[in-house]
Amino acid sequence: MRIVTRSASRATASCVVAALALAGVQAAAQTASAATKAASVVTCTAANTKVTVTEVSRPINHLLLKATNTGTKPCYAYNAPFLRAGADAQAPLAWADETTPQAVVTLEPGQSAYAGILTSSPEGEGGAKETTLGVIFTNRSGGATAEEKTLNLPHGGVFFNSAAVVTYWQDNAQDALAW
Repeated sequence: MRIVTRSASRATASCVVAALALAGVQAAAQTASAATKAASVVTCTAANTKVTVTEVSRPINHLLLKATNTGTKPCYAYNAPFLRAGADAQAPLAWADETTPQAVVTLEPGQSAYAGILTSSPEGEGGAKETTLGVIFTNRSGGATAEEKTLNLPHGGVFFNSAAVVTYWQDNAQDALAW
C-alpha cells in the first residue's frame, strides 16, 4: 500500500511541476508578445495622423478636434494636444485635468481620437476672433512632438477668451464633449 501511495504522490508532484513549468513558459511567451507589440506602437504626430476641427451644436462654444491614424502602425495619443488659438498665441490652451482618461488612447490605423475644446465662457476675460488653430501632439513625457499642424477654424474664425481649455484625448467624441 505504501509503495502505491509513494508512486501516486511522486506522479502527482511530477504533474504539478510540469504544469507549473508549462504555465511559466506560456506567461513568458505572453510577456514577450506584449513587449513586442508595445515596441511597435509609435507616438501619434502630425506626420502619422490627419487632424480636423469642427464646430458642434452642443455644448455651445465648443469645437471638436479629431485625430485619425493614417500610418501603418498603431500610435499612442498621449495626454492632450498643445493648441495655439491664432498665429500669434503666446501660450497653448490649458488642459482640462478632470478629463484625464484611465489609459492612453491607442489608435490602430484608421481609428480616431477626440479632444473637446471650450473656446470661451462668460467667466473668461478678453479674447479675440481667431482664424487658425495650431495643433501639436505630445509625447509620453508630456513634451511637444516636433511638428505643428495648422488648421483653419470653421466659419472664418472662432472667438476665444481666457477660459479656453482642451480635454485630454478620448476614444470617442461623446466623452470629449461631455465635460
